[in-house]
Amino acid sequence: MQQEEGMKAVRVWDLPTRLFHWALVLCVLGAVLSAKIGGNAMVWHMRLGYAVLALLLFRLAWGLVGGHWSRFVSFVPGPGKLLRYLRGRSRPEEGVEIGHNPLGALSVLAMLGWLFLQVGSGLIADDEIAITGPLVRFVSTETSLFWTSHHKSWGQWGIYALVGLHLLALLFYRVIKGRNLLGPMLGGDKILPPGSVGSRDSLGSRLLALLLLLASVAAVAWLLSLAAF
Repeated sequence: MQQEEGMKAVRVWDLPTRLFHWALVLCVLGAVLSAKIGGNAMVWHMRLGYAVLALLLFRLAWGLVGGHWSRFVSFVPGPGKLLRYLRGRSRPEEGVEIGHNPLGALSVLAMLGWLFLQVGSGLIADDEIAITGPLVRFVSTETSLFWTSHHKSWGQWGIYALVGLHLLALLFYRVIKGRNLLGPMLGGDKILPPGSVGSRDSLGSRLLALLLLLASVAAVAWLLSLAAF
């Protein structure tokens, strides 16, 4: 598609956000597949679950200090912003078509929250056969069994539903609105009018992201170390 006159490439999704996105996709996919395979593959199911937790912790931190459009304050909508969007009366300064639009933002929050719940339930799950979550001893048997059931049923079906909704949204925008949302999540840039706000994506910000990721990994390692006490 030919670039309109005056339009320019603007960095919307910084590199840490993009790497987080695709790493999360791979880890969740691997966790689902390994669970379906079962047996010895469950070791990898657990490892990938820990990786998902570390990624989620990183995303929480990056949502506070990351690039402009990756920050929660930039895309989480208040009631007014959401209502204006649904009425088709969004204000230009809100930039609802640059980063996540209000409905997309709600789906992102739902996905992050649901994955946190799924990983948390896995940490205290016990299938009473071979796999036991590392923190199961900190909860009662009844609590563990309840969340084990959730992890195997509603938890996984919720992930399927949210992923399906995400894919349908991508397809809708590509086919109906003629907008490619996948490209910017690969390359980072969108073609936007002059003056559009971009996201910081410098060497310094990338090093900060690396430190936050290492801190997230350390936090997960500490959490798992509690199982040894």
